[in-house]
Amino acid sequence: MRNHCLLPLALALFVGSPWAQAALARPVAIVPAAAAGHADFGHVRASPAAVELANGIVASGDNAGAHFILLDKVNARVYVFEPNGHLRASAPALLGVARGDDTVPGIGDKKIADIKPEERTTPAGRFVAEFGRSSTRGEDVVWVDYDAAVSMHRVINTNPKERRLQRLASPTARDNRISYGCINLPKAFYEQWVGPMVARSRTIVYVLPEVRPLHQVFAFLDSHAQQRAARQAAPGRALRAGPPEGAAMPFIDQ
Repeated sequence: MRNHCLLPLALALFVGSPWAQAALARPVAIVPAAAAGHADFGHVRASPAAVELANGIVASGDNAGAHFILLDKVNARVYVFEPNGHLRASAPALLGVARGDDTVPGIGDKKIADIKPEERTTPAGRFVAEFGRSSTRGEDVVWVDYDAAVSMHRVINTNPKERRLQRLASPTARDNRISYGCINLPKAFYEQWVGPMVARSRTIVYVLPEVRPLHQVFAFLDSHAQQRAARQAAPGRALRAGPPEGAAMPFIDQ
């Protein structure tokens, strides 16, 4: 059974709590308003790599008219964009505890007890997101990589020792690595921006690398010609919102 992001759980992030409020504004680096043909971060702060990728997406049209989400793993930050590159919202995130840009083959089928700490990565790349459901909680999630059981969902707070709410609210990204690979978001942010957007419209998720060079993961940044060639060779995977008919749902709770 797939159970990459998991442990049975109950969700406990309350909208309006001091942690939830503080979690929505962690600074990274000031970004000025973008020029025409580039992503518009407004006055929101982002890393140079995130700005370069967002600008490249808009300039090349790699999102093909879809809404898109950027995850900056190094700074543990998520950015939600309209198709034209206008930023709608941003929030901190919790990520896989292990540093790395690839998933271990077959990890989605491993038992939780068999997943080693060094295998708990959040994969980098371009993903076609889909709206789905958790098999253990019965609540909605956003699939990022179904085969690796990686999803984007409300923060899980069933193990007090992990201090997930405090990690989201802290002023640094150094303590945001705690999950089995899934992307934990503030509850209010997920419910207002991420879940509804993916549920009603096509959405592309771009996860920035932390080990490999940015241009190696996103070839379209080099040129539009390379972008077309790269997409023909390795198109974004259309992920399932659930398993094939008759198959068991994966566990995706961590």
